[in-house]
Amino acid sequence: MDLNLKGKVVVITGGATGIGKAAALEFLKEGCKVAVCGRRQAKLDEAAAEAKAAGVELMTESVDVTDVDSLQNFADHVLEKYGKIDIWMNNAGSNYIKSMVDYTTDEFKRMVDIILVSVFSGCQIAARAMKGKGGVILNASSFASIMPAAGRAPYAACKAGVSSLSRSFAAELAKDNIRVLSYIPGMIVTDCSSASRNDNSSYLLSNIPMRKFGIPEDLAKVLVFLASDCACYMNGTDVVIAGGKFCVQNPQYAYEN
Repeated sequence: MDLNLKGKVVVITGGATGIGKAAALEFLKEGCKVAVCGRRQAKLDEAAAEAKAAGVELMTESVDVTDVDSLQNFADHVLEKYGKIDIWMNNAGSNYIKSMVDYTTDEFKRMVDIILVSVFSGCQIAARAMKGKGGVILNASSFASIMPAAGRAPYAACKAGVSSLSRSFAAELAKDNIRVLSYIPGMIVTDCSSASRNDNSSYLLSNIPMRKFGIPEDLAKVLVFLASDCACYMNGTDVVIAGGKFCVQNPQYAYEN
């Protein structure tokens, strides 16, 4: 199947590691021009070197996604270099465990800025760049948006906001031929995910019918498909890539009987 993505310009926030980097490399394989941003220059350099070793160029820039001017400058640099933006992926995020009653207001606001406000700003910037041309915006949500976890209340609230915000943008931007989708990863093995820690891996796996963790490349392939014309009638919805995590309450039964 030809996804017809060659020559498309892709922007990915949080694109130096994990799911973002895997998506960047997958888009590059499809012949796209890709620009990623992140906070850690060393990780950006590693991603660029990995792309170069594969014979392709990855544009990188250190950006604070909570600073709308910094994010806009990044978009402007992409437009200066490539002349357009066809696909924008809001993938930057943050997450840590702490009791709700112990969160400070500043910590809560910081989480909102990183996860929710950055998506809002990214969608606005992308929509302006895509106006009159069409495009696709992909926003990172989470299964916490559907089923919050103890110790991660601000994260869950922000991710629920991302899913809702995505639907709102989808409704408003459809007239400009801009599709907006949010994606919900399951237990994906990355540097910062629970799936990467061995202390509770058996319990986590017991809640996944497929009995395996995903890897960033599993998501990357789906994201590339969603950004292509093959998914041209998909808009304003959550796309779950989670190994069946949400299909039943007790997947263990199938393995015990």
